Amino acid sequence: MRIVVVGGGLGGMAAAARLAKLGHEVALLEASGRLGGALAPVEQDGYRWDAGPTSTLLPAALRDLFRKSGRALEKELESDLEPLPVLREHRFADRTSVLLPGGSRAGQIAAFDALGPGLGETWATHVDVYGPVWDVLRRHYVEVPWDPRTKGAVPKELDSMFNIRETLHKRLRHAFRDERLALVAGHPAVAEGHDLRNVPSWVGVTAYLEQCFGGWQVPGGMGRVVELLTARLETRGVRVRTGLEVEDLVLREGRAVAVRTAVGDADADAVVVAIDPRRLPVLAPHVERTMPAIPPVVSHVGLAGDVPDLPHELVIHEEPLLTVRPGGSAPEGGAAWTIHGRGKIAEDLLDALARHRLDVRENVVTRVDLSPRDQVEQWRGSPMGVLWQGRGTVRRRIGPGTPVPGVYAAGAHTAPGAGVPFVTQSAALVAQLIGPA
Repeated sequence: MRIVVVGGGLGGMAAAARLAKLGHEVALLEASGRLGGALAPVEQDGYRWDAGPTSTLLPAALRDLFRKSGRALEKELESDLEPLPVLREHRFADRTSVLLPGGSRAGQIAAFDALGPGLGETWATHVDVYGPVWDVLRRHYVEVPWDPRTKGAVPKELDSMFNIRETLHKRLRHAFRDERLALVAGHPAVAEGHDLRNVPSWVGVTAYLEQCFGGWQVPGGMGRVVELLTARLETRGVRVRTGLEVEDLVLREGRAVAVRTAVGDADADAVVVAIDPRRLPVLAPHVERTMPAIPPVVSHVGLAGDVPDLPHELVIHEEPLLTVRPGGSAPEGGAAWTIHGRGKIAEDLLDALARHRLDVRENVVTRVDLSPRDQVEQWRGSPMGVLWQGRGTVRRRIGPGTPVPGVYAAGAHTAPGAGVPFVTQSAALVAQLIGPA
């Protein structure tokens, strides 16, 4: 079968690699000049930063991708993924802080008890609620293709969960008297640009995933995944074309038969759309009730001299919300930080950071500043995926199948959602639907 994959981010590359391994003739078209999307690193003046995520949950998703498309990930890396002892440090307006460990219920209880007596058990009780939630999501949504348009196709327990009216904002307000715990629990969704009053309570399952599975880094940064997948595509014979914008899909008798580009149509027996489907007129009507989640304001800064020693990620819970990720690579004697800002940003992010006793303004050698619009235009969509606008949002996502015969969808804007493990898994779901050649 001739398959054209539209988009060369993680979702598109993963889908192309899996489908080629299944024996299909695969072509991948990417509008920008390189592959990787939000995983491709930013480089300037000898400094290198992860453009998007710097770590992943559920490492089995990446491992499964490499194993199912060829050589195992640990053999490609010549090492294994590295567990993060601390997921994040959260600093609060009252000058208290908590170091949140991953992969350990006891460790998290101890961390929150250090913040205040009894808070550890309060936190653990909240996280425990999400064990059954993850079991339902894993069995019926994350690991198997689903189609909300087919009557009776959605399992009853998943359907019931998706119908819950409770928001995450309400759940956290009831679960915690101490606002600091609510800030920690709500942070993953807030960091992706969502208003907790519009987020279903079951989305808080991220806290359970962090506690059970921990966070994991790729040695050398997430850009290594792009390099390895690029080599995997070549090994599998995928024809890659960069710098080629896809304008739309070509339908014949209601079925996709080609992909339209500025230089002509690329014939296809099936198409995998791994960009924001709003960009393609054929698919846009099917997602018109959804909106993209807006990325943060981003500053990648290259520093020299003495700078503070920070954990993998530091979150400062004030206005604006600041997130510092110090894990980039730099010339000897330097450091590469990435700062994210959300909320009311009325000043330079480094000025805002300086107000919190992290003043590195005199250490700056180089910097790359990106607005939310810059990122969306660069990646042809938001890496944060679809904005939560209430419980119905989950049913308005498309993917892995779509209403258009012969068209499938992968990536952050599709089911099962944004984030490295779920985008990776979206490609696995597409491969399940299409099957072997």
